[in-house]
Amino acid sequence: MLQHRRALNFAGAVLCFGLLGFALYAQFILHLEPCPLCILQRVTIGALGVFFLLAALHHPRGWGRYVYAALIALAALATVGVAARHLYIQSQPPGSIPACGAPIDVLLQMFPVTEVIRKVLHGGGECAQVNWSFLGLAMPAWVLLWAAALGTAGVLNNVWSLPGRSREPRFASR
Repeated sequence: MLQHRRALNFAGAVLCFGLLGFALYAQFILHLEPCPLCILQRVTIGALGVFFLLAALHHPRGWGRYVYAALIALAALATVGVAARHLYIQSQPPGSIPACGAPIDVLLQMFPVTEVIRKVLHGGGECAQVNWSFLGLAMPAWVLLWAAALGTAGVLNNVWSLPGRSREPRFASR
């Protein structure tokens, strides 16, 4: 029964790294340049994948699984928040979003990380462009859906025990 939780955590990690793989494919093969909010979504999806992988490798039985559930929830919520902000910026009328700012690597050299995150979340002209969609949804919408689904599955997988599992050790004497 416990192997079920481990397998699902590995699957969550594989899906997150697959999403990152698609983002790299879109950047380098489809030549879609990522905006700062896209980069931030990659970071949060990467963190989500790392937490899934750590949960699978560590495979805790007690309170540790709640810690991993909380970490997965935080990473998923951060991803959903950034993707929702990106969708909000994309939904604004043309011309209402200010022009593009400095690239993220330049911002990191000039400002502390917290200031860079604040500036990135304000978005710019490059974040307002929708240059890829599938089934009528832009890439941030897909990221939001995947993050919500993976976060929910990760929390449920690591918090709730499977039905029919006894709390006694397997080889307890009676």
